[in-house]
Parts: sequence; C-alpha cells; structure tokens
Amino acid sequence: MIPGNRMLMVILFCQVLLGGSHHASLIPETGRKKVAEIQGQAGGRRSGQSHELLRDFEATLLQMFGLRRRPQPGKAAVVPAYMLDLYRLQSGEGAEDFQEEIGLEYPERSASRANTVRSFHHEEHLEKIPGTPESSNFRFLFNLNSIPENELISSAELRLFREQIDQYTNWEDGFHRINIYEVMKPLARKGQMITRLLDTRLVHQNVTRWESFDVSPAVLRWTQNEQVNHGLAVQVTHLNETKTLQGKHVRISRSLLPQRDADWSQLRPLLVTFSHDGRGHALTRRAKRSPKQQRRHKKNKNCRRHSLYVDFSDVGWNDWIVAPPGYQAFYCHGDCPFPLADHLNSTNHAIVQTLVNSVNSSIPKACCVPTELSAISMLYLDEYDKVVLKNYQEMVVEGCGCR
Repeated sequence: MIPGNRMLMVILFCQVLLGGSHHASLIPETGRKKVAEIQGQAGGRRSGQSHELLRDFEATLLQMFGLRRRPQPGKAAVVPAYMLDLYRLQSGEGAEDFQEEIGLEYPERSASRANTVRSFHHEEHLEKIPGTPESSNFRFLFNLNSIPENELISSAELRLFREQIDQYTNWEDGFHRINIYEVMKPLARKGQMITRLLDTRLVHQNVTRWESFDVSPAVLRWTQNEQVNHGLAVQVTHLNETKTLQGKHVRISRSLLPQRDADWSQLRPLLVTFSHDGRGHALTRRAKRSPKQQRRHKKNKNCRRHSLYVDFSDVGWNDWIVAPPGYQAFYCHGDCPFPLADHLNSTNHAIVQTLVNSVNSSIPKACCVPTELSAISMLYLDEYDKVVLKNYQEMVVEGCGCR
C-alpha cells in the first residue's frame, strides 16, 4: 500500500521537473483533482488508476535518469569509498578540508570530459592466473556490459590498494614495480599469457595507499571497438630481484590477509570509467554555494522562486540513491502584472504580450517560468548494482521570470 504523501510527492516532483516551466501554477486544475482523489484513498485500498499513475510517473522519472527499470539493490551491493569521496569533492561538500583529510586528488582532466563516472569490482573467481607461482601474477575480469551504448568513454583507471611492509632494512631494497597489462589472450601453448603493457609504476614499501593506473586503451578496445575482454593482469616485482615478489603490500587477493577479510569489500581492486552520454555539460568541480537571498515582500504575489525540497525517501528511492538524500529543487510561481517590473526578468516579447493583454483579455498574460537552471550530482546504484556518479542538468531553479 502506497501512502498518500508519497504519491503526492511523486506528482509534485514530476510537475516541477518535467512540466513546471509551462504552467504558472505548481499543479494545474486536473492535477489538483487527482491529488485530492489520491489523498482521499490514502486510508483505503488503492484504485488501479492510482497505481497506474504512479507507475507512469516513476517510469518517466527513471527515463529522465537514464534507467530502464527501478534499481533493486541487493544486500551484497557495496559503495566504494572512492566514489563517495569523489561525490563529495564534485558537489563541493567541504571540498578543501575534506580533500586534505582523505588525501585524494580530484581527477580534473578525466572529469572535464565526462558527465558520468562508473565503478566496477572484478569477478573474484578469475583472480589467479593458472600456471603461475602463488601470489605472483593476477588477472582481473571486469564486466562492463552495464555501460549504455550511447555513452562515450573518455578514460578509465584501475585502482589498487597496497599496504606498507617492513621486510627490508635498507631504503634501496624497498622499491617495487607494479605493471598493469591488458590480456590479449589468456593462455598460450606453454601456459603463458599474451599481454601488452598499459601502465607501470615504481613504488616504495614504506607507505599504505591507493595507486591509480591508466587502462584507457584496453577499456576503449572492449567498449568502442567491441574487442573481446580478457581482463587485466597485475604483476608486482622487486626492483633488485629477478623473481616476482610475494607482494602482500599490494592488496589484490583475498587470501593475502585473511585476518582482515572484513575490509575486502572496500580494498579490492576497482575499475573506474569516465564517460559522457552526449547530454548536458561535463562534470565541473563546484565550490560550496551559499543559498541565494530571496526578495521578500509582504503579500507579494508577483513571479518569484519558491522553496521545494525533494526528499528521495518520500518517493521511496532512498534505497538506491546513495547521495544526496534530497535536494532543493525550487519552483516558479506568481503573477506577471502590467506593467512588468525590471526585477521580473522579462523578455521583450513578454513585455509586449502583457501590454496587449492589458487591452485584450483574450491574449493570455506572460507566464512565470524558470529562466536559469543548474545541475546536481547524484551518486546511485544502477539496475546492475554498479555505483554511478552522474551530473544531471536543469535540476535546480536558480532564477524565475515572466516569459
């Protein structure tokens, strides 16, 4: 049974975001009748028409968010800390102090060409490479089938967590090299993989941290050129030895540190893609904005911006929308009287239309509509339990005017 206030919230949400710019009133007369009908049914059994209305509204909103169906996150779904940190930096939530606290550098270059960031955990049953020594080489397969065909990937990175170790006393003996390969063919005749080097890094054992590697060429081959995805291979070697190091400083296998297995969900390798769906602007890191001051006049009925907070828990979406819990959408409402004042932000056409209306009532007045809109960033779980950070355009009313 769906509470009446949830249904009302869906109607308000749809009206403001999808059709609010075409009406001077928040809910047209037909909408008011429907709301009254739904509220009257709140304590009883829902009519088929009400259920159908909710389904239609939800389908419209999901389409706006680029989702084919409502996500139903499983209990095993994990939101990587990196994606939460990226969201906080992207949305400007205490960005400066927070960035210093977590030590994360915002990926300006990658984000500037993308409006969507997606994260993928690897398929664990393909961790170890057959025919290689224990804990020397690892192959990871990432299922990227959930990436929509209309998204153009601009870059991709593989993030690996490595832990500090104190195995060597001399500083010179503490260097290791991490090589990342694209697997072209999993196994050849002699049990060796055919690979090509994607990225490499020289690291020292004296620090615990995440390392990021550029794997864009491989991901572009898999997604845009439709080449077979055989995964990525990771090799850790000691700089002063020919043999492969038993690299427990790089957390790439569950079996390396079983005593801390509870941390594995947040420390396992992560593939992150940056893409653009061709709609709206790319991700731009925003500073924390202070709310705009509203012009307030007693009994002022003229066109202006009004508060409308959309709480995702009210529409039952808080189980798959990770952040934000809601946002201030605002809406425009009010009169456009003759003569139009300068603060009503009117176009020349609206001025002429209002002038004609003053002498001919058959010509409608100009309407109070949004004249400036801004985007919000949303972090959510998609239909496949993959975590997505996406920039949605025209979600917040920044200014109103008579048009």
